[in-house]
Amino acid sequence: MKKRVCLSMLCASVLYANETITTDTLSVQESVNTKVVQNVSSEQIKSADLAEALMKNIPSISMVRRSGIANDIILRGQKKDNINILIDEAKIYGACPNRMDPPTSHVLSNNIESVTVVEGPYDVENFGTLSGLVQVKTKEPSKEIEGEVNLNAGSFGYKKASGTVSGGTDFVKFLLSASTEKGDQYKDGNGDDFLAQQKKAGMLPMNQYIKSDEEAFEKKTLLTKLYFNLTDNQDLKLSYTANRSDNILYPAGPMDADYDDSDIYTIGYTARNLGDFSKELNVDYYYSKVDHPMSTKLRNNGATNYSTNHMKSSVWGAKVKNSMEVAQSLFTLGLDTSVRNWRGQRSTTNVSTGVTTPGAISLSSTDTTNKAIFTKVEKSLGKLDIALGARYDYTDIDITDSAQKDRTFTALNANIFAVYNVDENTNYFAGIGKSARVPDARELYMGNPDLEDTKNYEVDLGFQKTIGDFSIKTKLFYSELKDYIYNTGAAGLTFENIDAKIYGIDISGAYFATDEISLDYGLAYQRGKKDGNYADKDLGEIAPLKATLGMNYEIQNSKLSAQVIAVDRWDSYDSSAKEQELSGYALLNLKYNHTLPKGFDVTVGVDNVFDKTYASTNTYQDIRYVELGGEPVVFNDMGRYAFINLRYKF
Repeated sequence: MKKRVCLSMLCASVLYANETITTDTLSVQESVNTKVVQNVSSEQIKSADLAEALMKNIPSISMVRRSGIANDIILRGQKKDNINILIDEAKIYGACPNRMDPPTSHVLSNNIESVTVVEGPYDVENFGTLSGLVQVKTKEPSKEIEGEVNLNAGSFGYKKASGTVSGGTDFVKFLLSASTEKGDQYKDGNGDDFLAQQKKAGMLPMNQYIKSDEEAFEKKTLLTKLYFNLTDNQDLKLSYTANRSDNILYPAGPMDADYDDSDIYTIGYTARNLGDFSKELNVDYYYSKVDHPMSTKLRNNGATNYSTNHMKSSVWGAKVKNSMEVAQSLFTLGLDTSVRNWRGQRSTTNVSTGVTTPGAISLSSTDTTNKAIFTKVEKSLGKLDIALGARYDYTDIDITDSAQKDRTFTALNANIFAVYNVDENTNYFAGIGKSARVPDARELYMGNPDLEDTKNYEVDLGFQKTIGDFSIKTKLFYSELKDYIYNTGAAGLTFENIDAKIYGIDISGAYFATDEISLDYGLAYQRGKKDGNYADKDLGEIAPLKATLGMNYEIQNSKLSAQVIAVDRWDSYDSSAKEQELSGYALLNLKYNHTLPKGFDVTVGVDNVFDKTYASTNTYQDIRYVELGGEPVVFNDMGRYAFINLRYKF
């Protein structure tokens, strides 16, 4: 029987290399500077929420829960544009300035094959990777006709149906995947749904929901791919992803999303072995857009006249990258460019007449245009593997409002990462790098037009070792943030540049007790501090100590998994940015899968088995929360959640 590989500590021959292990279960593979969550579509079947799947499987990732779906992630105390999220090499930016629609909400777990997380400033191929890169890879088409159908039901009225079919010939392959799902308001461990939580918190009636049985969300998706094998050494890839979400509730905020529609188009061309000066040539283009109106129509203050803020975002980008072998080194040179647009318009609608009156511009149309050149060199010197990278960015930010000023930024980013392979079971690694990211349109023109770009200077150290059936990896990092874009609370929603530092450690590994039983574990701890004369020097959104422990038992056609997620009390927080102390908690999640004859299998599970009442998300005022007496309302996470999934594969 195959062993479950939950946290493999196999040594990498170069910085981002992984030894590929094929298993029938979800696994997290690690090289020295990456974590790869595999088989997401097969294993993360509780719901379509990618943020929750990453939180469960990577200790250094925590989740910002806003609703039953469409949640955000924090990586090592960083989120928003401080981490770069790509979907099949394409960027997508949420349109909501209040993070109702983060990039992770525009791709669903049932369409995802793997997610690769690169921690630190060690990516030079993509614009704006300040403190981490999250690369989402969706399913790929196969030559043979194959597919699957999933039917899922869970607590709080959750229902989902999805299907995938793939096939082709030697010349062309296709994939078609579609899904539909919906869910009611979840209840916390006290049995309170969204409206009940609003009332219990003392939220003003004007901000409460009109109806007690309002559905929490409805979502439909489509993924299509065409792969052409033009010649033995040339490929062409086309893909289109559509996401349609309706009536998504955000109970802790003043508005909900009427709908959230997004589209992602990608074109990729690869040519291999073109000669001495091209081992591999890649040409990629993408375009994505998001349409996101949010309103008060479901709240009591919108019963007669409701307000809408209709936000739109789009981005297109292109990249040309060529790799070749020079002096026994792999040398890569590339050009990268993109244009991001963001805009918004307010309006008021009379419920009785249906007449909508345009209001003020919430964000004037703003283009962020980036042009860059980058290079990478990878080389092995005996037991020492070295990777170097550099990138130069030139960025213009242009706004149509003549009363506002345009901005221009330039940045030179570079890094070096080295791995010393003592033997096949032990290595040591170290990296140092500098990266930067420019302020976005919201931070500039809804906050502070004089902001500078944020610079990250970081050092990473660690080792990984395998001792028989036991593996361990330990990693420490220290990050100096110069001109960090932060909401200090000094002037409401006005952002400021501050200097700060974030440092931490994470430990992870696995133990294979037998061929049937394995354990995996993880621990992450970070601290963030402001530099300078601040009454509260704690940095916001630095999640407390988090530990995970999983046990996996596989025998014949059955698999049983148990996971404990424990989070310490959140008692180091930035009160000046309206964060609050949160209690610690521990959750037990159980899942059982059994393979049936003729291509069927069934999975049942229970998350938060003991129905714990807890809150995982703090109230850093970068997001607008409803307030009582100047204090943002804290909302509890989901209580006990049971689910069942029936799958048919052919």
